[in-house]
Amino acid sequence: MAQLIRKEDALEYHEKGRPGKIEVIPTKETKTQRDLALAYSPGVAEPCKEIHEHPDDVYRYTAKGNLVAVISNGTAVLGLGDIGPEASKPVMEGKGLLFKIFADIDVFDIELNARDIDHFVSVVKALEPTFGGINLEDIKAPECFAIETRLKQELNIPIMHDDQHGTAIISGAALLNALELVNKDISKVKFVISGAGASAISCCKIYMSLGADVKNMYMFDSKGLITSTRTDLDEHKRIFANSDKDQSLAQAMSGADVFIGLSKGNILSQDMVRSMADKPIVFALANPDPEIPYEDAMAARPDLIMATGRSDYPNQVNNVLGFPYIFRGALDVRARAINEEMKLAAVKALAKLAKEQVPDIVNVAYNEKSLHFGPTYIIPKPIDPRLLVTVAPAVAKAAMDSGVARKPITDWETYESELYRRLNSEDNILRFIINKAKQQPKRVVFADAENLKVLKAAQIAKDDGIAIPILLGEEAKIKKLIEENNLPLSDVQIIDPRSDAQAQQRDKYGALFFWKRQRRGYNMYEARKIMRERNYFGCMMVETGEADAFISGLTRQYPNTLRPALEIIGMEEGAGRVAGMYVMLTKKGPLFFADTTVNFNPTENELYAITLQTAKAVETFNIKPRIAMLSYSNFGTSASPEAILVRNVVERIKNTHPEMIIDGEMQAGIAFNKDLLRENYPFSDLVNESPNTLIFPNLAAGNIAYNLLQEVGGAEAVGPILLGLKKPVHVLQLGSTVRQIVNMVAIAVVEAQIKSGNNA
Repeated sequence: MAQLIRKEDALEYHEKGRPGKIEVIPTKETKTQRDLALAYSPGVAEPCKEIHEHPDDVYRYTAKGNLVAVISNGTAVLGLGDIGPEASKPVMEGKGLLFKIFADIDVFDIELNARDIDHFVSVVKALEPTFGGINLEDIKAPECFAIETRLKQELNIPIMHDDQHGTAIISGAALLNALELVNKDISKVKFVISGAGASAISCCKIYMSLGADVKNMYMFDSKGLITSTRTDLDEHKRIFANSDKDQSLAQAMSGADVFIGLSKGNILSQDMVRSMADKPIVFALANPDPEIPYEDAMAARPDLIMATGRSDYPNQVNNVLGFPYIFRGALDVRARAINEEMKLAAVKALAKLAKEQVPDIVNVAYNEKSLHFGPTYIIPKPIDPRLLVTVAPAVAKAAMDSGVARKPITDWETYESELYRRLNSEDNILRFIINKAKQQPKRVVFADAENLKVLKAAQIAKDDGIAIPILLGEEAKIKKLIEENNLPLSDVQIIDPRSDAQAQQRDKYGALFFWKRQRRGYNMYEARKIMRERNYFGCMMVETGEADAFISGLTRQYPNTLRPALEIIGMEEGAGRVAGMYVMLTKKGPLFFADTTVNFNPTENELYAITLQTAKAVETFNIKPRIAMLSYSNFGTSASPEAILVRNVVERIKNTHPEMIIDGEMQAGIAFNKDLLRENYPFSDLVNESPNTLIFPNLAAGNIAYNLLQEVGGAEAVGPILLGLKKPVHVLQLGSTVRQIVNMVAIAVVEAQIKSGNNA
């Protein structure tokens, strides 16, 4: 099923906090008067003079070399049509966001009130000094052809109209691989194309560059087959007027090898698909409804290879596979243009990548055991981290070979390392966990269901297929909140532990609790009475297998939520201690902090156990832990008991787990300063790569650190994640946001998958 997005959620997402999706931030120091004097007057005059003398120095002293303009006049926005420049702005901001998160390219989105071709071109030409490249977007045909052609002729920076070339490049890669699988020659296959707009024409042109014969192409527009007898064709359509005989789409489909749909949904019938040649290829790319539903097409022809524009079916033709990486390669060699050679290089790089072994992170995201080249995998998936380091170098090399590069790359190994550093691991880790949770949703009990934020999080977790929510609280209050806020939770189970309806269940749980705690301060009456409390009732649901995970703490103090979990569920075998871990999502990637919530002053044995538990938890995020054991001392510079304690733990772990990357005791500043570390402590395990896991010597240090990094450093905190319990119980921060609750639900589900032994 396609992901459900409610109107209210979409509007809230774009409006909340700082309106919109992007902002401009400084990249240099601006703290002192001297900083400002360097940034502006009088210091700024020096780079101005250098650029005046040597114009190419603009790339050296300004952001031009990593800055792309996303420009539209709003005349063909998504499936919404001509809605104008203002209404197109959310889409253009979104495009800028994709440029940034997938290829670390900065973007200014520019919406022009310019419908006339000459006016549009003149405005964009005037912007050339500002940008390293121009991405044209959502401009209607046929004007878009003329605009792109003129800008490419008149500007000296890379230009690409993504609506034309994005789909062409991605579908071209898919077509090459599909034809290889069915063993057909591209020069001989018969094409039927539904749609004759900018994207369809560009697709056919790139297929022709790959070897397709225009004489074998039958293109349909809204008026029917494009034939030589028609008098209403522009110069772009006339290229495909191969026949003087009119025929219907059904007639043309008979014996066709390839169908390309870039028109509208549900125009292709099963009979049409059945009439195609042996081993047919159907690219039904209309969104959100393909030209024929995937299930119908596959039922009609089991030998079919099919692609759509949707993420919920195999072989998604998604432009995000192309434009970020094409511009990345073009910018990195300061290309004067994006030419045909560069587009074809992207096509072939994408096609080749689909034949290589797929990383586990991609398999997990798409609920696959092992994706591999074949009929249901002919193009890479959009979240594949290899795209940047595969497509961008191919495009850059093609720019150099075709003579449009002004700054050739000489050290390709270094360039690849630079590209890896641009990968946005901050987002990847959450995508990984959420996608893994979706593989096998679990039953999650929400203790604070009388809170609107909790209900919204439960709704998102349910809609996105992350979890099956169970809501605890007063039923009337919960239903009223659901109704008042129009939340689609009417079919979700609601349980009030205090109600008469739960009396028998309370007795059952109380008896079990008394059996567990009868010699630890509880009598039978107290054991039954305490089951009226949601934290005890919810933990008992998890303990008895009537739920898989428990989320609480939004409106309660941490110890009051942790205590029932310890009394009912208890610690897993060999854990030694329960500990708390936060995942801090920073611009430099995720950092794992422990212990931040449970142990005040751990002993050596306890710190040893905490470290091993944390390392194990980090691995569940598909990340190899690199651990820094923090202190105020560096490798023996202090003989205080605390420094010695940390030092001893490092020594023990190096002896018991020699494969682990770990070092300390060390100061946090030293841990992240590789130059200082290499100069003063070259023996350290962390000399070559910075740590991603920080173990603090006591609760105060860990708690202060994560709060400072979150509130002052701008990092997003995910947690606290409880480590060491037999079953998943997690305690939210007081006042957690809806997003933070959803993240914790996903983590709880993945933990439940692992602990039940049936995780994917």
